[in-house]
Amino acid sequence: MRRLFVTTLVLSLAAAACSSKPAPVRIGAIYPLSGPQSPGGIDEYRGVKLALDLVNADGGLHGRPVELLTRDVPGPDAATAAVDGLAKEGVPVIVGSYGSVISEPASIEASHKGVVFWETGAVGSNPMGIEAAGPEELFFRVPPSGATLGSSAVSFVTDQLAPMLHRSASSLRFAVANVDDTYGSAVAAGAVTQIHALGLPFAGQFPYEAARLDATAVVQAIARAKPDVLFVAAYLADGVALRRAMVDEHLKLVASIGTSSAYCMPQFGSTLGPAAVGLFASDKPDEAVLDPAALTPDARALLERAGAVYRAAYGASMSAPALAGFSAGWALFHDVLPAAASLTPAAISTAAMSVRVPAGGLPNGSGLEFGRPGTPTAGANLRALSVIEEWVSVGQMVVVWPPPFATQPIKAIAIER
Repeated sequence: MRRLFVTTLVLSLAAAACSSKPAPVRIGAIYPLSGPQSPGGIDEYRGVKLALDLVNADGGLHGRPVELLTRDVPGPDAATAAVDGLAKEGVPVIVGSYGSVISEPASIEASHKGVVFWETGAVGSNPMGIEAAGPEELFFRVPPSGATLGSSAVSFVTDQLAPMLHRSASSLRFAVANVDDTYGSAVAAGAVTQIHALGLPFAGQFPYEAARLDATAVVQAIARAKPDVLFVAAYLADGVALRRAMVDEHLKLVASIGTSSAYCMPQFGSTLGPAAVGLFASDKPDEAVLDPAALTPDARALLERAGAVYRAAYGASMSAPALAGFSAGWALFHDVLPAAASLTPAAISTAAMSVRVPAGGLPNGSGLEFGRPGTPTAGANLRALSVIEEWVSVGQMVVVWPPPFATQPIKAIAIER
């Protein structure tokens, strides 16, 4: 009888010890971990996971570990079901999604389910048709919007590059080529809007379907419009195809500038070789090209810590998607969730709207401040950093703008091949 009592007491104490272990805080995550967008999706997810690991190493969220419930979403068709499943699991917030075509249906569905959607990388426009479950904002985009990347590209050419080329901006004809989807349309709209706002000569817009791209035909149509400056919003394969067609067709341009998912990617430069030299990209920075001197001391130390862990794990520095994912994940896990009064979507939304991180306070150079509900910038990070990069030699891309983050001065390299 005594042995039974002792055994029961030991089991009871063990059960009590197990029950005293704090329950994890579960967060949903959706990324394209397979399919055509998987290279960038995997990188961005790795960055988010690294942020979570560092927060957990520092004690978690008020002593509770944070856990990701991850779903592979190769494309837009899988987004709604993934969000539905995570909502049924009871997560208050979902992080994602790298791809704009995934972000749009995912964030709309998250809002319908009353769950916060925390966009870590996609730049497409704020989704239309979101009906929030309450007055709070449920969609937050930490990286710059596509409109910002497009308008920044045009402003860079007019304000910085044109004077270097001894040309007035009003003497340059601008054209825009873009993949005809959520991502390409959003970025192109930013560029076109800025062209018209500055009263610049507009040679035309040339949208195309990536799956049916005839690069030669698109470039020939652009050539007939006689632009001096071409802005391109493309994915990697179509961006490379268009650039090769420009070279083959001897398209004469003063400057060409692209954006994320193509011109900024290392594969773009390595695939094109000399044909990429002299091109510019408007995008989020990666670790290799970011000047940490412009970061706050805390962000600089965090970047050094995270970069060392990432290189040890993956044998490379953080790409732009990885650094964007890490920075957005850190902002959520380290800054916003600890400030929330409870782990409900409404409380998380309230915390997100109240938290302020100064420019340069996140490891990718951004800060944090979201646009108010009911305004054109609702849910957009007003302190998101975008930079201008230039391919200065084969395989080498550097930040040339803005000055606090520039690692090299702008080079006016002729791009006619």
